[in-house]
Amino acid sequence: MPHLTLDYSSRLAGVFDASVLVKELHPLVLEESGSAGVCKTLVRPVATYVGDMSCEESGFVHVEVGLLPGRPEEQRARLAESVLALLGAHLRAAGAEAVCSVEVRELSGTYRLSTSSAP
Repeated sequence: MPHLTLDYSSRLAGVFDASVLVKELHPLVLEESGSAGVCKTLVRPVATYVGDMSCEESGFVHVEVGLLPGRPEEQRARLAESVLALLGAHLRAAGAEAVCSVEVRELSGTYRLSTSSAP
C-alpha cells in the first residue's frame, strides 16, 4: 500500500524513462519496507526547476515514499539509500545527470484509503 511520488525535471523526459524506473521501484519498496499490497505511484514531470545556478543544465529527481507508521528509522533510511542507488543506475544507463533526493516518511494518522466506484 505504499504511496510514491516521483517528481523529475522535464528536461530529463527525453532520456529518462520513468515507467521503466517505476517497474523496478515498486518491488524494491515492497520488499524493503515489508509492505503488503500494491504501490500507488504518481509521476510528475516538472517544467521549472530552480536549484544551484552553477548546475543549471542538470536535472533533478525526487522520490517520496509514504508508508504506514511503525517502521524503524533505520529501515526507512536503508530504503531511501536503495531508492537512490536505483535512481543513479537508471540515470547512468540513460547518460543523464541529475540531482537526486529521496524521502521515506510515515503517513499521518489521518490517512484513509477508499475505493470509489460509479453507481
